[in-house]
Amino acid sequence: MYLLGYDIGSSSVKASLVNAETGKCIASAFYPKTEAPIIAACPGWAEQDPQMWWDNLKLATQAVLNDSGIRPEDIRAIGISYQMHGLICVDHEQRVLRPAIIWCDSRAVPYGQRAFKELGTDICLSHLLNSPGNFTASKLAWVKENEPEIYEKIYKIMLPGDYIAMRLSGEICTTVSGLSEGMFWDFKEDNIAHFLMDYYGFDEGLIADVRPTFAEQGRVSTEAAQALGLKAGIPITYRAGDQPNNALSLNVFNPGEIASTAGTSGVVYGVNGCVNYDSQSRVNTFAHVNHTSNQTRLGVLLCINGTGILNSWIKRNVVPAGISYAEMNDLAAQVPVGSAGVSILPFGNGAERMLGNSEVGCSVHHVNFNIHDRRHLIRASQEGIVFAFKYGIEIMEQMGISVKNIHAGHANMFLSPIFRDTLASITGATIELYDTDGAVGAARGAGIGAGIYKDNREAFAMLERLAVVEPDICEKQAYIDAYERWKQCLESNV
Repeated sequence: MYLLGYDIGSSSVKASLVNAETGKCIASAFYPKTEAPIIAACPGWAEQDPQMWWDNLKLATQAVLNDSGIRPEDIRAIGISYQMHGLICVDHEQRVLRPAIIWCDSRAVPYGQRAFKELGTDICLSHLLNSPGNFTASKLAWVKENEPEIYEKIYKIMLPGDYIAMRLSGEICTTVSGLSEGMFWDFKEDNIAHFLMDYYGFDEGLIADVRPTFAEQGRVSTEAAQALGLKAGIPITYRAGDQPNNALSLNVFNPGEIASTAGTSGVVYGVNGCVNYDSQSRVNTFAHVNHTSNQTRLGVLLCINGTGILNSWIKRNVVPAGISYAEMNDLAAQVPVGSAGVSILPFGNGAERMLGNSEVGCSVHHVNFNIHDRRHLIRASQEGIVFAFKYGIEIMEQMGISVKNIHAGHANMFLSPIFRDTLASITGATIELYDTDGAVGAARGAGIGAGIYKDNREAFAMLERLAVVEPDICEKQAYIDAYERWKQCLESNV
């Protein structure tokens, strides 16, 4: 008995097969092997052809079936994870009307800003928990104004995961979690955000039928089964955006639990048990995978653009050629906590939402040419990344999220002992590192939705924990002092 998970990213599409009894991933594949193209017809635009996602999904599916040798009829359920905030428009024949406007496209920013101002910040934040911003609803407003001939043909709008489910099953549906990430869900009314739909002049018939996150959302059609090499009738029983799904993959479901990633950019995703929002909209709040009318579970999303990209910049430009990341960590370990007074602000990768969309840039502070060398810069860069996480976590704590435990994949910046130790010690949280990814998480989510697992505890009982990092009590004050110096540098630059 097996579960099939898909992760629809902007760079690639990944498929993973999980043995439902053992919880082990038996095969994974991703396509394309080079980064998928993003269409940018104008500055700030970012589009992809949804057909490309489907074509790569077919290749990934065929690869995992060939590599595993399992019988397609032994696959019991399918789960889908997907890049968030995209917009796909289809007509009555389920034909895509224009390329998908994906998450990093910024053309809709003025539409969201205008809605936020004209509707009022209190209304938007208390009902949507966010500014309309650059999310899916605002992208649809752009289409309505700039491509009216296309807008008139739209039958349904979808997120990328909704599109993949449609191609698999022929059915068009969505979830509350998905609607919330697009700014189509009103948390105060527990319904579609009628006030925003009215403001933008949207017909509510554009919204697809709403299904639970963990439930049957269609079955693989005969046509899709033939294209993919699967058996017709396999149920699709789970879908979620990539960040909620990453949290699920790490078994983060309840208040006080945190999921984190730290690649080029960094994410801290915390679960809140009450409806709340940041009055300055520095973090985003969406319905988590297990949010229901009877159980409030909201995912508070902090995204920091400047994280691992700083570490890679240091590797390319500061350390000698040929030095590995592990060797960089060894050099940094020769320097005490606080980098002997050096502080680095890591914000050199565009505007930072948690800083009010300011472009602070990356800067190095308090270097003494007679004391400091590249070792201090390496350590200060990693500490600076962690301190940016801490700064954002403080915003989340003001919203009622108690950060006690951080779950993360054993990858990227979390491979660095200095990064892990600094994060655990400055937050006071225990860090648990796991061997998992988005496609595997989607497969396990499908197991919950199909009733193969009775709950998340059973689904993730076999999740492999690779390491546990506890706060360093002895060095606690040194970390606090370093963070306060860093924060003074930040506040003088914002």
